Amino acid sequence: MKAVVWHGIGDIRLDTVPDPKILEPSDAIVRITRSAICGTDLHMVRGTMPGMVQGTILGHEAVGVVEEVGPAVRGFTPGDRVVVTSTVGCGTCSYCRAGYFAQCDTANPNGPSAGTCFFGGPETTGPVDGLQAEYARVPFAMTTLVRVPDAVSDDQAILLSDIFPTSWFGARLAEVGDGDTVLVLGAGVVGQFAIASAKRQGAGRVLVVDGIASRLDKAREQNAETIDFNVEDPVALVKELTGGVGADRVIDAVGVDAQRPARGPAAEQYEQQAQQFEQERAQAAPDAAPRGEQWVPGNAPSLALRWAVQAVAKAGTIGVIGVYPAGFDRFPIGEAMNKNLTLNMGNCNHRRYLPGLLDLVVSGTVDPTAFITRHEDPVDAIEAYEMFDRREDGWLKTVLDVA
Repeated sequence: MKAVVWHGIGDIRLDTVPDPKILEPSDAIVRITRSAICGTDLHMVRGTMPGMVQGTILGHEAVGVVEEVGPAVRGFTPGDRVVVTSTVGCGTCSYCRAGYFAQCDTANPNGPSAGTCFFGGPETTGPVDGLQAEYARVPFAMTTLVRVPDAVSDDQAILLSDIFPTSWFGARLAEVGDGDTVLVLGAGVVGQFAIASAKRQGAGRVLVVDGIASRLDKAREQNAETIDFNVEDPVALVKELTGGVGADRVIDAVGVDAQRPARGPAAEQYEQQAQQFEQERAQAAPDAAPRGEQWVPGNAPSLALRWAVQAVAKAGTIGVIGVYPAGFDRFPIGEAMNKNLTLNMGNCNHRRYLPGLLDLVVSGTVDPTAFITRHEDPVDAIEAYEMFDRREDGWLKTVLDVA
């Protein structure tokens, strides 16, 4: 079969690899009909998520059809349409039963203390071969798969594999409630769904910060109040727009690949901190190997966190769903403590939220396809990665049409 395979930092290829097989009684084999490229996948290629094993298939988002099930799998049969949850959970350990599927004691072969197991990740997460392929082995299929109703298209379902649940989780982490003013940092596809999630969890007002015009245009379609950090100082403007108070809740949907302003009133301030940010980048991605404008890690790894702490109101809450690697340790703890802030973060417990979000799609409350901006055939997958990586206008969410 064909699959997108990680060979090294800055080196991914569309390879022919062996078809997956049932290895455990709880496994299923799924024929992939839709996959997608996520910003997290770019971390693997840029080097901001170290520890990848050569030969690992990338990707953690997929919709498909069950081809084969192991003898322990109940409730699924060949021919069922399913969405694959990005994180793997056994469904029976104490963490899974409490809804913390991302901290399953059983799924990660590195042991209970290893933390989240997800598809297509580094050695510390399994590794488990990913979903940018024609077929995939799905461990603990009874928990990791969710049946897709006939009324839901593959394009709608693919956004439920990771992006929508992660964004909903981010709003939950930020403790969004009725009437809150919410600031979303990052208007990529996770940020777009964070806007939608915050509104549906009661936000009275949503502000969003980004530096790419097309992303801000998409946010305005949701009636979010947009801030271009290359034109305005985002922290100063958030304070101005909130009467000097700051946002009640902040969702960091950026993570370690944050970019500092290239121009505008905030650019000079952060240019003076360029050396500090470069040290952070060296810590976050010590083996980065950019080629010109390709595979370049963000040039201000801690900036989204700093903006979150500065822009949130006293006694406010920050929810972090942007990815930070395990070795990254730059956070303005003193400023956060002196503002009595609450900080919640983590990897999404996808299986906890996916069924409920599927109901929102079935009812027509949310149409995820509004945020898909590119469809690519698998033969174009590497080129799609390269375009998405360069942070170009219009590349919000890329779906790979595998079928």
